[in-house]
Amino acid sequence: MASGFSILDKKERPHTDAPRAAFFTDLNLDQIIGRISAQWGTKVKDFYRYFPLDEECEAYRRAVYGDVKREPVYRALCVFLENAKGMETAEKQKQAVLSPMQKAAWHLREIESYCLAFETLGEELSRLQLQSEGFQEFTGILTAYLKTAGYRDMKEQTEKLLKKLSGIRLLLTYEKDRIAVSEGTAQGDYENFVRENGDPEAKPFQNPFRGSPGWTNLERECLEILIRKEPELFRNIQKCAAQYENFQEADLARFLSEIPYYLSFCGFQREMAEQGYAFASPSVNREEKMYARGLYDLALACAALRDGRKVVSNDMEYGEQESFFVLTGPNQGGKTTFARSLGQLVYFTKMGFDVPAESANVHYFKDILTHFSVEESVETGRGKLKEELVRLAPMMAENCGNCFVVINELFTTAATYDAQIMGKKVLERFIGQGCRGIYVTHLKELASVHPRIVSLRAMLDQNRVQTFRIERSEAEESACAVNQVTKYRLTYEQLKERL
Repeated sequence: MASGFSILDKKERPHTDAPRAAFFTDLNLDQIIGRISAQWGTKVKDFYRYFPLDEECEAYRRAVYGDVKREPVYRALCVFLENAKGMETAEKQKQAVLSPMQKAAWHLREIESYCLAFETLGEELSRLQLQSEGFQEFTGILTAYLKTAGYRDMKEQTEKLLKKLSGIRLLLTYEKDRIAVSEGTAQGDYENFVRENGDPEAKPFQNPFRGSPGWTNLERECLEILIRKEPELFRNIQKCAAQYENFQEADLARFLSEIPYYLSFCGFQREMAEQGYAFASPSVNREEKMYARGLYDLALACAALRDGRKVVSNDMEYGEQESFFVLTGPNQGGKTTFARSLGQLVYFTKMGFDVPAESANVHYFKDILTHFSVEESVETGRGKLKEELVRLAPMMAENCGNCFVVINELFTTAATYDAQIMGKKVLERFIGQGCRGIYVTHLKELASVHPRIVSLRAMLDQNRVQTFRIERSEAEESACAVNQVTKYRLTYEQLKERL
């Protein structure tokens, strides 16, 4: 019955084990994704590695997330995953026990949890007004599957056998160093009965089909008696477990593995929103200017929750004939933070999520390319400039068109004249390929090397103190110079004091 359905991608595509792109580290996405997936494990974390296949798939994922973040849908999906945890518990117990009969019984309980999880979810989804193509298709697949004869037979057999198994009662009578085992009449849960009627200091007996994998010799003997007493029941249990060894329907199993991707980010977004951080569902309209209002660095916001720092947000906008920001200004003025926030804006839009801003319109980009200043490589023996050029070369290949590019402090070890020439060529190359992006630099001359470049500047207040505000402004060399001179205590007054 499997159709190759995925709640993550409208079109099927291969996943590889390729390492994460450089921009994950440059944009501090590893820190953000680590926090998002902390409670979900590496399987969920891996889903953050891959962009949707194309623009259509991004829109598909964005619509799905629009459904997920609605309170009734989010709550229903959380209940679904909670019910599905019974499958994981049963699977672990099945692997831990030694008796084939116990393994078979735990397998039936795994099927029981599977049926409970998906039937409950089907009931909830049928009552909700789902807007996305992904959820509408999945609801149809789930509804049709739950009506199939194969599923109904599996559920009925499993329920019938587990009911019989749970209804078995044994009476143990100890007399003259002998234990007599006969059919019992006690009602209710086995462990509770022993707890209420047995010796509280003694090791309690456990139901070998529901408790922990470890059990006593007496319990093992009782199990053998049960198997001899009810041979047909236990044959049927093993037969049913073998018949439905691979019981999970492929589309449903894939949904179960993929839906935590959306829930992990939605839970994270809710936590951040409670702390006052804005998120917006971005529009993706090429006919309108690309912009963001109240944009902030999400990694910095996560860190601020720990140490109480204030996170400054900024606005940005690319005009119709504008391709690149060249950002200059004083050190520690928020330039790199702003550049990272732009890269994060594009990344989370591509992934189908809300973005860290008050509002935004983000154009479609094929990929994200980043280049942040690197240190000299001890392994290769190359200097810093050589390392930068080696990494830059593949970024400027012919297929770099329509990418979003974030460049931070290139060519800092080169002579100023050489750095200007190389920086100009880099900008011209990316602009000529139809890219958009930002170039953070200390070279004010780069702000005027191309008509599609916009000059931005990290602003200072009247006391020449960083405000972390980024505004459109002509590059000002003195701002950088004064900041550097002050930082290294080289002002006239400081030198006079020291001398």
